[in-house]
Amino acid sequence: MRDMYISEDIINVGANDNDLKLFESQYVLQNGMSYNSYVIKDKKSAILDTIDEGVTDIWLEKLEKIFDGKEPDYLVVSHMEPDHAYNIGLLAQKYPKMKIVGNTFTFNILSNFFDIDISERKVVVKEGDVLDLGKHKLQFIMAPMVHWPEVMVTYEQTEKILFTADAFGKFGSLDIDDEWLPEARRYYIGIVGKYGMQVQALLNKAQSLDIKMICPLHGPILKENLGYYIDKYKTWSSYKPEEDGIFIACSSIYGNTLDAANILAELLKQNGIKEVLVSDITRCDWAEAVANAFKYSKLVVAASSYNAGLFPPMEHFLRRLKERNYQNRTVGVIENGSWAPSAGKCMTNLLGEMKDIKIVEPVVTIKSRMKEENMEQMRELVKALV
Repeated sequence: MRDMYISEDIINVGANDNDLKLFESQYVLQNGMSYNSYVIKDKKSAILDTIDEGVTDIWLEKLEKIFDGKEPDYLVVSHMEPDHAYNIGLLAQKYPKMKIVGNTFTFNILSNFFDIDISERKVVVKEGDVLDLGKHKLQFIMAPMVHWPEVMVTYEQTEKILFTADAFGKFGSLDIDDEWLPEARRYYIGIVGKYGMQVQALLNKAQSLDIKMICPLHGPILKENLGYYIDKYKTWSSYKPEEDGIFIACSSIYGNTLDAANILAELLKQNGIKEVLVSDITRCDWAEAVANAFKYSKLVVAASSYNAGLFPPMEHFLRRLKERNYQNRTVGVIENGSWAPSAGKCMTNLLGEMKDIKIVEPVVTIKSRMKEENMEQMRELVKALV
């Protein structure tokens, strides 16, 4: 990725990691990952966040070219997660006069990662404080638990740019031309989805700002139609569905439960439901399945019984939903069991641990594979979902 001039004085010195296959050691990446870091050049200069270990050399080369032997005045730390904060120690040693800006929580967590003495160099800021660089003035807005307790966002008052830390980020490198929404949704639901209340609090604060541009730490810089992106965050953080439709999440061992799920999908379409998506979660990316459950207004879970319990991929899927505060949905249940079906009870119990989940009747029970005798139950489930 080339140095990207956001404006005459503000530069994205980030880098792509096209070789990374797992983000946070759990989220599958098809197109790598981008890491953004920003430089503001003024009477006093500032670096906004460092970068991940894997792309350190690229980032350092860009910094050295920009500063050309001079020292930056400030490093602003918006988030202490290592994919952004890994190089704080290196930068502190490289630029011994540079001051480090963060809030109280920032420095508490920083001491966990680094054995460096910055007691004479730290600048502790709180809600609403402004750092004057000259032409550019940085206003700090606390965003605790979006998605760590020390997170803060930075509003540049002159050019009206909001530097949003992990908010408004997405998976994928910046040299790949892909649609923002699917990977932004998967990113948000997977990483930030648990903290809807905190995201709502940040959005409420942002309403008072005149924002012309959003600069996240992952993904593209957002310059146009900002209302679209903000509305998506409002929807996701309020746990409302994006679309009226039904997501059928199926964990099938030999394919018979998947056959039942596909039969249900066809019946739903015949009864006027236009948006129906079936996913075999034993074989797909679990984070994408979780994101799709949040996307649609209704969910059907279909799973095999296993060891007198629930087939593990479905248990994993439901627990990931619970972790992310899945709520306000209507859910149907299909179980499969050759001699003693147990999946239905396990799934309803797990769903019962979530907030405002309406489980419709009947719970469809098939034994080994779909038969004509199961069709009446399926039709009744369709009626309850439609």
